[in-house]
Order: sequence, then structure tokens, then C-alpha cells
Amino acid sequence: MSKWILMPDSFKGTMSSLEVCQRMREALLRHVPDAEVISIPVADGGEGSVDAFLTAMGGHRVEVSCTGPDFQKITGFYGLLADEYTAVIEMAAAAGLPLMEGKLCAAGATTYGVGELILAAIRDGAKRIILGLGGSATNDGGCGCAAALGVRFLDGTGEEYIPVGGTLDRLYHIDMSQRSPLLDGVEIVAMCDVDNPLCGPSGASAVFGPQKGADPEMVTILDRNLRHLSEVIRQDLGREIANISGTGAAGGMGAGVMAFLDSRLQMGIEIVLDTVNFDDLLPGTTAVLTGEGRIDGQSLRGKVVIGIAHRARRAGVPVVAVVGDVVPGAEGAYQEGVTAIVSTNRRAVPWEVARETAREDLDAALEDLFRLYEAFHGGSGQRSVTRRNEKEVFLS
Repeated sequence: MSKWILMPDSFKGTMSSLEVCQRMREALLRHVPDAEVISIPVADGGEGSVDAFLTAMGGHRVEVSCTGPDFQKITGFYGLLADEYTAVIEMAAAAGLPLMEGKLCAAGATTYGVGELILAAIRDGAKRIILGLGGSATNDGGCGCAAALGVRFLDGTGEEYIPVGGTLDRLYHIDMSQRSPLLDGVEIVAMCDVDNPLCGPSGASAVFGPQKGADPEMVTILDRNLRHLSEVIRQDLGREIANISGTGAAGGMGAGVMAFLDSRLQMGIEIVLDTVNFDDLLPGTTAVLTGEGRIDGQSLRGKVVIGIAHRARRAGVPVVAVVGDVVPGAEGAYQEGVTAIVSTNRRAVPWEVARETAREDLDAALEDLFRLYEAFHGGSGQRSVTRRNEKEVFLS
């Protein structure tokens, strides 16, 4: 009996990582019906991260009344994993773009609800929090989140307020003395898959501000205000954060979790691999199937496929990446540990066209892949119609 690990990322705009995982499993079991299958849909920190972790690790979803990005009450959520020790929070659940649909306002949106979710998870017993930074509608440098956790932000008159992107320039002093003691002894790790600094032409405001409703004039203001925030953090907290890679994630939330929560930023795939004990799963594995919507030179900078390939290579396990599109520069993946790249774009059409048949194309590419596997392992190349001794494993 062979053992396979299925660990795809989502195909952005077409399929979630959970759906890709399911389609991989179905194709595999048609051709290798007695396979042991370990399915681990990958979370990247954005929408769907909680469900991906719960699918892989077990646990339950907890709904919480919290503050939305427009300061109105909403129902947010987090996931408490089966160990009852680890909570997964996607900031998009309280501060995501869909929550501001039709009323985007990068200058006025808050992360306050994210802090409320963190407190709720700690009260539920969490001692380790995985915080996904992705899909935010905010540009407040994480100040709203910190305010919900007791950090006080004071303007030049000494008045306390909750800063948003458009009012960070009023900030004069940060008081950490009343930060919630519930945070003591709690490890917070932030999933961060971008390397943007806080400010400047590649910073939070310039790169992500427009998708949150900021016009060029507002982008300039937001960038200036985040720079001011970094100066007050340096003055009051003694931390230099402006140019650290990843601090520009999620409207500067990367900077905020470092400065106010003593959190560390880590590539999302590394957090997933550590959480599911990936290295311990590799011995005896026939192959790891991973994938993403597009593989290119950017993928080599620690994204899902490469993060998996690095670990698998150390264990001598082949890695096959099934992807929607292959772009020049992707060949560098072979030097990083990827064994083969299989494209689902069989007709070489633009993404806008390919997305219409993405599911059928994925199924067809997987069919070809496993027919080839069968041929090299003494199979007939014909589809199996029964499953013998199927052992499917979802981590729990």
C-alpha cells in the first residue's frame, strides 16, 4: 500500500484548497484504490484559513459578536483546534474586504474586532494563536486591534482615541501599561505571505491601498500616517519596524502585531507545516501532491509549493506541483526540490477563459498524472471501479 500526502494551496478565484484536495483524493483513489491518503488543505492567512486548519487538525468553529471594520457589530469567528490549546484567527473574519462591500474606506476602517476575537480565543483556553494576515479592508497599522486589547493611543491633547488609517497623524503617545494581562504567556504567531515593508512605494498603502478604496491622494496620506505611527512606536516602544519585511501586510497589521503583541511574522506555509507535524508524516511517503493557481518566480520566495518542497527534499520524498499556469521563472522550482510541474491549462488560454473550466481541467490533468503513475507501477492504465482497503486520513 502506498502513502500520499495531498497539500495544495487554493487556486485563487476558482477553487479553495479544500476543493482541490478533494479532487486530488478522488483522482488518486480511482487509480490507486488502496492508497493511504493524508489530506491537508493549506491556509494562507486569508479567508478560509480557519476552515482549512479545522479540516486538517480537527476542532470546532466558535462564533463571536465583535466589531466590524466599519465599527458596526457583526458576528465573527475563530477556530479552536482539537488540542484545545491552539486557536486560529483570520483577521478577515472581523476586518475583511467583503465586510466593507460597497463602502470601502481604507482611511476609516478598523481592526478593533480582531483584538476582540483574540481576547475571546484566550478566554476559551487558547495559549497559542495563529493569526492570519490577509484579505483586510484596513490600513490602521493594527492600532484598532491593540486598542481592543487595552493599549491606549493618545493624541496631542492627551485624549484617548482609536486610530484608523486617516487619523494616525493625530497620534502623540502610546501607553502599553493597561494592555490586557490575558496576553501574558500566550504565543501569537502571525501568518504573513507578503514581504512588503510598512511604508514607501512597496509599502502597505501604496501596494494594497487602492484595492481598499484609496485614491492616489489618499494613498499618499495613508503612507505618511503609517510612517508617523512607526516614529511614535520607535519613540515610545523602542522598536524600529518601518523597514522590516512583512510589516506592510494587511494594512500595516504586520507592524502592529510585532509592536503591540510581541508577535513574530512567519511565512504561512511554515506555520502550517509545523502545526500538522509535516516532517513526521514524510517517512514512507510515495509522493506529496501540492499546487497553486500559478507558479512563477515569485513562487520561489517561500510560497506554499516551495515551502513543502524544501521539507520533502530533506526526507527524499518526491513533490509534484499541479498548477493552473506555468510562467517563465517557474523552472527554478526544480532546484528547490520540486520533482515535476503539471499544468491544468491544457489549451494555453488566458486565466479569464481558463477559470470557466478550471475544475474539469484540474480533473483531466490529475487523470493524466495518475495514469502515468499506474503505467510505471505495473497498472493497466484503466480506471479502477472499486476501492480496496481504502485508508483515508484527515489529521485530527
